[in-house]
Amino acid sequence: MEFRLLMLSAMYENGGNTTHRFLDGHPQMYVYPFESQLGTMLVRDHLTSMFPVKYRWPEFGLDSTAHQDYKAIIDEECKVRARTPRVSKFRHMPFDFDDDERCEIFVKKVESRRRSRGNNVAAFFQATFEAWKDYKRSGQEEIYVGYSPIVAVDARKIIEDLPHAHVLHVVRNPWSAYADTKKRPVPMSLERYITAWVTNQHHALVFKKLSPQRVHIVRYEDVISDPARTLGAICEKIGVRPGALLEEPTWNGEPLEEVYPWGTIRKATAEANKATAEELSSEEIDLVRVWTESRLDVFDYGSFM
Repeated sequence: MEFRLLMLSAMYENGGNTTHRFLDGHPQMYVYPFESQLGTMLVRDHLTSMFPVKYRWPEFGLDSTAHQDYKAIIDEECKVRARTPRVSKFRHMPFDFDDDERCEIFVKKVESRRRSRGNNVAAFFQATFEAWKDYKRSGQEEIYVGYSPIVAVDARKIIEDLPHAHVLHVVRNPWSAYADTKKRPVPMSLERYITAWVTNQHHALVFKKLSPQRVHIVRYEDVISDPARTLGAICEKIGVRPGALLEEPTWNGEPLEEVYPWGTIRKATAEANKATAEELSSEEIDLVRVWTESRLDVFDYGSFM
């Protein structure tokens, strides 16, 4: 049976985690529990100075073993929750999962096929759900859903490695996005953040133009205003039932009162989104506009602020 993947992407604080959680309750989807940080330390290219390698599509050593491949995948959020739950930001969520067991399953799957980037990724997702004991299965699952921030920069590799994969990139207006990223313990400067925001959107737009049937873009604002319609259209494109979507974010099928700590966004509402943008000073608002001007009309954000 072919491996099907919907890989979500979004610049930091652009609603990727929120969109991921909206998809969580779909009975035909195996939705990864946290950010699926597939990258490895072997990722080296012109973008590694801008984006952390843990968010990138992975690279594996030519002479590595399947066991070494597994250990190379960073997957920080899941491995921390599994191995040192008391220091995980998700420690309050029940999660019956053994990372060593997942490793064993992964190795068996890879060794039964052949080592390749695509096969390694498929084995990683499949092993995750085999090792996750309290995952609430519907029995109808047929597509895996992962989320790695900014991974749209690697969209070409994803669709080349996995013939049945799709990439869904989420974009949010840059004012709200920057205002939320300022709340991080060590926030990025405006210039650095907005440069990365523009770069990430540029890659998503280019790859969507090159592969319009498999690379998709939605706005965060549309997701939160009408999740059933916005994400339902994506469901139709990837071949799952749009009507099975839930209209609230969940984790393992349990409703979430707020998306945090899956992301900085707490309330997925249009009112909260606009209020967040209005936290910026007038000088910051003007600077964000100048830095993102080439992309504002593309996403219909010209009159947002």
